[in-house]
Amino acid sequence: MGTYQRLALAASPAERAQEVATRLRDAHDWVPLDNADALVVLGGDGFMLQMLHHMLDRWRILPAYGINLGTVGFLMNKYRPGKLSIVEKLERARALTVSPLTMSATTQAGETFSSCAINEVSLLRETRQTAKLEITVGGKVRIPELACDGVLVATPAGSTAYNFSANGPILPLGCGLLALTPISAFRPRRWRGAVLPDHLPISIRSLEADKRPVSAVADQKEIRDICTIAVKVAHERDLTLLFDRGHSLDERIVGEQFMT
Repeated sequence: MGTYQRLALAASPAERAQEVATRLRDAHDWVPLDNADALVVLGGDGFMLQMLHHMLDRWRILPAYGINLGTVGFLMNKYRPGKLSIVEKLERARALTVSPLTMSATTQAGETFSSCAINEVSLLRETRQTAKLEITVGGKVRIPELACDGVLVATPAGSTAYNFSANGPILPLGCGLLALTPISAFRPRRWRGAVLPDHLPISIRSLEADKRPVSAVADQKEIRDICTIAVKVAHERDLTLLFDRGHSLDERIVGEQFMT
């Protein structure tokens, strides 16, 4: 018996994903997520993130094998119908660990919220007023006042997404680093961000929070009117993505840096 015999299937509502799901349902005996050894995800990156968050929320974290039936498919494998069964594909796949972030956010009303992020945690201005933020890393205030549209903390897996669009660095998987990237920084003008060891805690405080309200976003979950956020890596909730040989996420991260 192989490692992945009991498989669960999740398909996005998109027409193409549903068509492939219909074919796969006839080719394998699928089980509910609670009884599975691994999860097969049909769709795009957004749906994969949705399913990974679903597992994080339930604290039942399984290896996930994605089949790209969306647009970009950065977290997915190519759809290759052929001789190999879905079980054989998973048995031959390479496992890769992705460590999520946990964010603890406190609002102006004194409420505290916690959320996980696989790509990034960002703090963004809510109005036309520039945000003013205090940045603390490793228990030491590093920037007393950052005037900007916002700032984000990105994982290696998320470094090619919003972080890269904000001119942040691309980080190889397994590097043990995080990207701290400003968004449209006005002052200090020369600060372009930092690459940090992922064991250092990061906290960000909103200065003049009443006048310059900011929201915190952990991947797609938004909390408004923030006073402070604390961000750290949650290794106890590490995720496992499965990739076909020759189509791994770390290779795609390297390749992105040579795109012209």
